[in-house]
Amino acid sequence: MEQQFETNPLIERLPEHLKQFIKPQNYEDYTPINQAVWRYVMRKNVDYLSKMAHESYSAGLKKTGISIDHIPSMYGMNRILKEIGWAAVAVDGFIPPNAFMEFQAYNVLVIASDIRQLENIEYTPAPDIIHEGAGHAPIIANPEYAEYLRRFGEIGCKAISSAHDYEIYEAIRHLSIIKEAEGTPLAEIEAAEKRVDELQQQAGEPSEMALIRNLHWWTVEYGLIGSLDNPRIYGAGLLSSIGESAWCMTDKVKKLPYTIEAAYQDFDITKPQPQLFVTPDFAHLSLVLEEFANKMALRKGGLEGLNKLIHSNALGTLELSTGLQVSGVFTRAIQHEGKPIYFQTEGKTALAHREKELVGHGILNHPDGFGSPVGKLKGINLAIEDMSPRDLKAYNIYEGESIRLEFEGGITVEGKIITGKRNLQGKIILISFEDCTVTYQDEVLFHPEWGIYDMAVGKEVISAFSGPADVNSFDLITHTPSEETIKQKRSDATLRLEQLYQQIREYREGTNRTISRHKVFDEVRDHYPKDWLLPVELYELAVKQGDQDFAEEILAHLESIKLEKPEVGHLIDDGIALVKLSEVDS
Repeated sequence: MEQQFETNPLIERLPEHLKQFIKPQNYEDYTPINQAVWRYVMRKNVDYLSKMAHESYSAGLKKTGISIDHIPSMYGMNRILKEIGWAAVAVDGFIPPNAFMEFQAYNVLVIASDIRQLENIEYTPAPDIIHEGAGHAPIIANPEYAEYLRRFGEIGCKAISSAHDYEIYEAIRHLSIIKEAEGTPLAEIEAAEKRVDELQQQAGEPSEMALIRNLHWWTVEYGLIGSLDNPRIYGAGLLSSIGESAWCMTDKVKKLPYTIEAAYQDFDITKPQPQLFVTPDFAHLSLVLEEFANKMALRKGGLEGLNKLIHSNALGTLELSTGLQVSGVFTRAIQHEGKPIYFQTEGKTALAHREKELVGHGILNHPDGFGSPVGKLKGINLAIEDMSPRDLKAYNIYEGESIRLEFEGGITVEGKIITGKRNLQGKIILISFEDCTVTYQDEVLFHPEWGIYDMAVGKEVISAFSGPADVNSFDLITHTPSEETIKQKRSDATLRLEQLYQQIREYREGTNRTISRHKVFDEVRDHYPKDWLLPVELYELAVKQGDQDFAEEILAHLESIKLEKPEVGHLIDDGIALVKLSEVDS
């Protein structure tokens, strides 16, 4: 796998727990039909979006090396993205939200390398290379927006999820996989949609991750920019959807000014959006993001932050006012007058300071959890962390001394002090005891026979966030998707149709002019009467070569397809219109 990301040093710097999501692009797996789908969507999009997208779009296509005629290679993209400080990696469909955002924090664009089927050419709920490559990549060439995306990832990956969030993620991933897979029974798709809907209805109080994902959706995915009366498109979901990019500009879609209230507006990935939010400029996006971050446990900490960690039932980190960071699965908070006075983790726990694990305090040292009081000592106005060496000596908080510490709220720690650790500013951040008993009212929280007791020092919880403080403290290379994207099983008939697409591609690109376009058309008409995209490509060639009779013959066939399959009529019309437009331009 190493060779898959040698083209951009940013990818080499990724932590191992993110690299586990990267997969090879396998460019040779793209079929000639896949390439034709890409070309149709890109020609249609570039024609429309050159007028309706933010001005960064057209320039960004050139800067990021996105071709209209060929699905982009990750190698080629990375060579060019390196110039603007970004990289791209291939993944398998949806990945967990925290991981997705953490990639962004490292200036790495996550690209689902599969491509939608011809049947889903206008829109697919599954992330694909059209959405990621042609949607996200061009706009990051704008420096203001690129910094917003990076900052969003940096903050978003710290958002605390709930156990319910993961259920929804798995349900949406399943729906996107089966909806894009060829031949999935309608009943199975409807059941998956019902499951997603039911889970979203059961959500209750939204987690931080649920709220920030809403902000991500209404900006990065479905954002508009400019004025309410004359907005432009910049969201990747709109830039990559040839149906919704036009629909969203009609009066049928309500336009609202973008504010932090967008965090409370849910979305449905399976339907066109009934409303969209308009930001006046990219700088405004960052203002709203910072406003939201100020409400997160990452910056507020306290009892609310600790309770969010407990509710998440997942690996998270609590930071105390001394800078000591405790990472683990939090299971309990004891509170007094609205403040936490004791916290407890369960299972493997690690202690860190400034995102670096404290020597001797990794998961091998704390395999069964960690608990500690928080706050000031009862009757003493000076917090332990603010005490000078002379103060500590005066209060008997000193190596070799047996002492009883009683905290505000009723936690007591009684034992013999072995040693302490200080941070670079000289504040004591950890005190170790032997023969120690920790109690709260009539409950014993730590027994002497359990061994050494390490007590965190801090008068308050200043931060709480998802994930570990030091990513090297835990084995995070454990992700296995519940199901993988389903690869299309191609029949002999499909393989033959792909050969016909390839022949026309080679003819158009001048690599093989011995092919008879008329014979290809006859075979498509006789054996693949429902296929509309290859006849559109044949019509394009006939018009370019001035073969009017052949063009009319193809048009007649396309009209018959429209009668048989009216749902693709507008796609055929758009393809014909593109041909006529290119003739006018030339």
